[in-house]
Amino acid sequence: MSSCDEWKPFLVMIAIDFAFAVVNILLKKSLQEGMNHLVFITYRLTTSSIFLAPIGYFWERQGRPRLTFRILCYLFLSAIVGASVTQYFFLLGIQYTSATFACAFINIVPAITFIMALPFGLESVNIKCNSGRAKILGTVVCIGGALMLTLYKGKPLFSFDSSSSSSAPITKSSSAIKLAVSHVNTEKWTFGVIALILGTLFWSSWYLVQSKIGKSFPCQYSSTAIMTFFGAIQSAALSLATGRNLSMWVLKGKMQIITVLFSGMVGSGLCFVGMSWCVKKRGPVFTAAFNPFVQIMAAMIDVPLLHEQLHLGSVLGSILVMLGLYILLWGKNKEMKNKMTNLVQEAEETKEQDPPIQQQITI
Repeated sequence: MSSCDEWKPFLVMIAIDFAFAVVNILLKKSLQEGMNHLVFITYRLTTSSIFLAPIGYFWERQGRPRLTFRILCYLFLSAIVGASVTQYFFLLGIQYTSATFACAFINIVPAITFIMALPFGLESVNIKCNSGRAKILGTVVCIGGALMLTLYKGKPLFSFDSSSSSSAPITKSSSAIKLAVSHVNTEKWTFGVIALILGTLFWSSWYLVQSKIGKSFPCQYSSTAIMTFFGAIQSAALSLATGRNLSMWVLKGKMQIITVLFSGMVGSGLCFVGMSWCVKKRGPVFTAAFNPFVQIMAAMIDVPLLHEQLHLGSVLGSILVMLGLYILLWGKNKEMKNKMTNLVQEAEETKEQDPPIQQQITI
């Protein structure tokens, strides 16, 4: 039973990453159909809030603590750094750079979270112990694999039919157009990089804020429902501030409706609940360490179904990410076992020092 409980957070995070990978693929198809980014975020968080509110109310009404103004402020902040503004910055980054480049920032979230958690005392590193050295080594290997996933492409591993137009010769006029646009593209790329940096910092901060919320309000369904409700309001305000075209709020086709419902109920609903539970059980760094798996699982679905190309760099990077994650989890597991052993030893020493109650009464 104890071994099952030990592996439960690991299995939960694998399921969450698979769900996020499916959401990313559905979102990719919906955005190609012209769906607005902020409208998608608003509908997604609204669906999540409506789906989780009754579950949280009835399931957690017995042991739910009082909802204070301080907890509401934490949940409002959690919505900013984990739902609305963070997604907005990442979508801006994808728009002005590329989806592949944006994945590099998402994949270094575990390292940023680890560094940010140290001064707050949420993580500790003892270099003298094997567990501490393993946590550092695992984080470095994870970052190396994440960078390889993005920066090194390598040769393609599958052969798909390419369109004949791609082999058309490059004329002088087309090269002149490319030179004229390059300066504008550089400015957009810089703006996109800044947006991705902010999004990465906010997303890493969410794990730390969620760790604080889990201690004062340990009700995952209720807290996630309130957080997504705040996030829906924030993203709706951003949508109205950036564009007031009412036609963008109309969902077009079954694909967009399926994307909103699945990403709302599963992606922003159950996945955020599971992540909050894992943060409470194993800490923010453990939960953030699984982020690179989203890209790996998305590639596993993309290749056979959508005929996306897979390159050597993606395979080598995925192997490094999984190896680094294994080392990091081994270090975390070793650290937890050492803490439990120390607690048992302290309890035994306390028992030996204090005489039994019956002896004290006889004396």
